[in-house]
Formats: sequence, C-alpha cells, structure tokens
Amino acid sequence: MLTRISFVCLFAFALSAQTVRAEDAQPAHVTAAQSPDGSKVVIQIDGQPFAEYLTRSGNKPIVWPIIGPTGKPMTRQWPMAESEPGERKDHCHHRSLWFTHGDVNGYDFWLEPKPGKKNERAGSIEHRKFLKIESGKSAVVKTSNDWLDPTGKKILQDERTLRFGGDADSRWIDFDITLEAADRPVTFGDTKEGSMGIRVAASIKPDAKLGGRLVNSEGQVDGKAWGKRAAWVDYTGPLGDETVGICLMNHPSSFRYPTHWHARTYGLCSANPFGWSDFERDESVDGSYTIPAGQSITLRYRIFFHKGAARPAMLQDAFKEYVKQGE
Repeated sequence: MLTRISFVCLFAFALSAQTVRAEDAQPAHVTAAQSPDGSKVVIQIDGQPFAEYLTRSGNKPIVWPIIGPTGKPMTRQWPMAESEPGERKDHCHHRSLWFTHGDVNGYDFWLEPKPGKKNERAGSIEHRKFLKIESGKSAVVKTSNDWLDPTGKKILQDERTLRFGGDADSRWIDFDITLEAADRPVTFGDTKEGSMGIRVAASIKPDAKLGGRLVNSEGQVDGKAWGKRAAWVDYTGPLGDETVGICLMNHPSSFRYPTHWHARTYGLCSANPFGWSDFERDESVDGSYTIPAGQSITLRYRIFFHKGAARPAMLQDAFKEYVKQGE
C-alpha cells in the first residue's frame, strides 16, 4: 500500500513539474503602447519595463531607456538623465541606441550642434510618422523619417523597423533600416563617425577596470577589435552585483556584411559599413557609397542583452538563431 501511495505521489509530482516547465516555456508577451502625445512608444515584456522608442532626442530618434533581463538599465543614462556613477559627460550625441552618419552629402548627422552655436554642416533626422505599432510574442515599431539639411531641405528618407523580444535570460532589439534616396543621389561618405550606435552602461566598459571585456566573433579583444570586420561584437561586465552583456550582431543580408566596427573600450560601439579608410588605416581605400536616385540600401542588426559572462559558443548560437529568425 505504501509503495502504491509513494508511486502515486511521485507521479503527481512529476506531472506537476512538467506543468511548471510547460508554463516556464511559454513565450513572453511584449507590448508596445504609444504615448498620448505621440512622442514615444513604451515597450514592456510580461508587464515589466523594457525600452522606449523616442521620436526625438538631440537631433534624432533614439531608444532609451533600455532595461536588460536583470531589471537594470544597460545603456548610458546621460545626457537624457542625470549621469550614473562612473559615466563620463562626453560625446553628448551618444544617446543610448541610435542610427545616424557623419557624412551624408557632406552634412553631419552624427554630431550635435553645441547650444547657441551654428553649424552649417549639422543635419537632423525628423520623425515623420509611425507606420506600425504592434504587440505580441514580439513587439514591432515601424516608422518613416526624413533626413534634413540645416535649412530643413530633405536629403533622403528612411524606413526603420524595430522588433523587441526576449525570455528569462535575454532580451533583444532587431533594428532594420532602409535608406532611400529621393529625387537625387545620396552619398554616405567615408568616415568613422557612424552609423548604428550604442553606448553601454559605464560599469560594463573595459576602461572602467571593473572586469568589463570587449570581444568580437573573430576572437579579437578590447582595443584589437577596433575597426575590424566581424559578425558580432560583445561587451560583458558587471552591472550592480551581476554580470551582463550586450552583443551587437550584423545580419548576413545586411549591406556590406560583415561590417566594420567602431568599437571603443570607453563604451561606444557602432557598426559602420562606410568608414574604410579610418578602420583599415589606408587612405587609398574609399568606403563611401552613393545610393542612386530612387534606390535604397538596407542594414540589419540585432542588439542582444544577456545575463552572465560572454561565452563564444553561446554568442555564436545566439547569432545563428538571429540569422534563422531573420531569413
């Protein structure tokens, strides 16, 4: 009798464990909600804060804040908010997560004009409208934007699609952007100042000397990864009492894959397919590219926020999953 009761209890426990595992395996629900004034879209994952897409910060749209899988902000807070301990108040144009470029038909969309000072090369990216805001297993924010010269004249337009998703151990943002020339050609010049950028939290950067490490898919570490072509670049380091990481991935279908990376140990990482002469330290090469009138190019990235230290095998598996999902 005791044996039978024990068996029944064991069976019930096993069934309960399977039920818990099944519940744990349920995909996250990700919501996207536009603010009443239309200035941003707030992203939550299973009811918890994840990110906000801001239509304007400085001279461009950005994503900020970005809350990682441990519940802590994973990108620099300044200049959008008061600086956190260890944050340098430099490069005010490094606004969390963004896309711009430093030479577009000779105009600079990367830097921001200093307050009260005129910059005849300074451009801006103006949000035109939301094309889609959608919730589900992943959230989607799709927008159209105009790139304007200092006089307000349109140089080109972009259509960007951001997808937000995650699970218990990671979160991710897919950022696809199509750059389209309108009635005249548009040239993206050869400069290191561009293009798909992120500024990581201060404690994660290698220069903080707190254990942070930068590595790319080719195994190049810290300063040796600067300017190199790679499928992905990862920053891993401490955040509070936990170790986390941010891995930027370049999809193989993206323009000029694998891209060069303007990856700096002070916390800036940008994917830049145009800055060849700087990255290769060779003035004889020219990475500029002209988009003919009426034509376009598309660039595709995933920003992967993970718990724990970076393991090459784990990151490579995550990259393969991104490629599979993005086919």
